[in-house]
Formats: sequence, C-alpha cells, structure tokens
Amino acid sequence: MTQIIDGKALAASIRADLAKRTTVLTEKGHRPGLAVVIVGDDPASQVYVRNKIRACADTGIESIEYRLAKDTREEELLKLIGELNNDKRVDGILVQLPLPEQIAPEKVIAAIAPEKDVDGFHVMNAGKLLTGTGGFMPCTPYGVMKMIESVGYDLTGKEAVVVGRSNIVGKPQALMLLAKNATVTVAHSRTADLADVTRRADVLIAAVGRAKMITGGMVKPGALVIDVGMNRDENGKLCGDVDTASVMGIAGWVSPVPGGVGPMTIAMLMTNTVEAVERRMNK
Repeated sequence: MTQIIDGKALAASIRADLAKRTTVLTEKGHRPGLAVVIVGDDPASQVYVRNKIRACADTGIESIEYRLAKDTREEELLKLIGELNNDKRVDGILVQLPLPEQIAPEKVIAAIAPEKDVDGFHVMNAGKLLTGTGGFMPCTPYGVMKMIESVGYDLTGKEAVVVGRSNIVGKPQALMLLAKNATVTVAHSRTADLADVTRRADVLIAAVGRAKMITGGMVKPGALVIDVGMNRDENGKLCGDVDTASVMGIAGWVSPVPGGVGPMTIAMLMTNTVEAVERRMNK
C-alpha cells in the first residue's frame, strides 16, 4: 500500500518549532526579518508572495514587503538590494522569480549578500553546497530531504534518480542526496529511455515541469516518489509531474500535489531566515 507523505502537516510542524526559536531570538532583541521583493504583477508570483508573508506571520518573522512596478529598471532593483544588504532589520532577502525581461536574474541573485541569501541561489552558497561546507541550501530540495527524512528512510546505498537538472532544484537535489550516501543519477529531457532509468530508482524525484510525465510503468515497486512539479492538467486542475493515480499501489511512498513539496519549500525558507539570525549571533 502506498503511503502519502503529507508535506502540509510536516511544514506545519516545522513552522511551530520555528515559532519557538523566533520567540527566543525576539526576546534577545533579534527578531528575524525577511525582505520580500516582487517586481510586476504576475498572478502566480502574487500568490507565492502572499503565502510566504503568511508563513512569516505564523512563525513570528517580520516580513518587509517591497512591491515594484513591472517597468522597474535593473539598476533600481540592484540599488534596493544594496540597501537591504546593509539594513540591520533584514536577515534574509527574497526576490520573487520570474523577473520582467529587462532584469537579468543572475545579476540580481549575485547582488544579494550570501549571508542573506535565504533562497540559497547565490554562487557562494551553491559552492558551499558542492563542497559540503555549510551555507544556505535551496529551499525546495532542502524541503524534499526533510520529507524523505520524515518517513525514516535511509538513503545510504540507495539508487536515487532526479528527473530535472535546474539550478534551483535538480542540481542541488543531486548534491544533497550524494551527501546522504545515495548513488545518484540526474536524468533530463535528453535522457535516452527515461523509463528504463527511472525504473531503477529506489528514490525518484520528479522536477521537470511536465504534467503527469511520470507514470506507474516508470516506477520501481516500493520506490519513494517525490513530486516537485506544479502544473495544470487538461482540465485546468493543479497537478504535478507524477501521474499520482497510476503510481498508487506501486510506489511505497508518494508526495501529493498540492500539499506536498509546495508547503515544505516555504517552511525551509522560514528555516533559512531563522538560521541566518542564529548564525550571525553565534559568530
């Protein structure tokens, strides 16, 4: 029987623990602060930002919101980031992606001080992940690791397949799995016979952005399947990269969409923000 990994419940538990840590920090005069910057009026981005601000309220983190017009120039955004880097109220800086076409996201990410890069996207934090020397981990793959941990799954010696090679999920996910002694394969759109690769996986992580791409016939019996995708099906209904109905009864565990990785991503953003304060205090 396939077990559902409830990301929503796990995220709520993490936020409750963070609220206690935030209370302690606030009592010491160090209330965590997250600057949230959104440029333009992309509807999906508006929803994501609203959810992040709500999570800040739940955990006692001060959210400082900056809403900029769609035609904001790149140098204006970079100037704001420079100011936030020097603002003592701000422990973490989040710039909601995607950005309008006139702004280069790589320049924006590079401008954020690594110690305030709670998204974990800065090359300094990416390098620390690669070398296993700390830094902030990207929130989505960090959340995936917590979900795997939550069911008591030991990754040592297991074959893990990550479908997707993005800088935000696929590549850092592979590194995190390697750090837990899994044998890791990164598959992608150019992988020959993808189903043959995924059927070998004890742990299968789908992060490719294609609705219901992973079907039951592509899953090893008893595998742990994590669905990172967020898509709309032919009826406009929210769905993941995994055809959940077809893997039920085959997979040992599966994460749902919605209610799986999404809430965990936000929970890990809150975690990184609180940890930013704790690291600064322990210097």
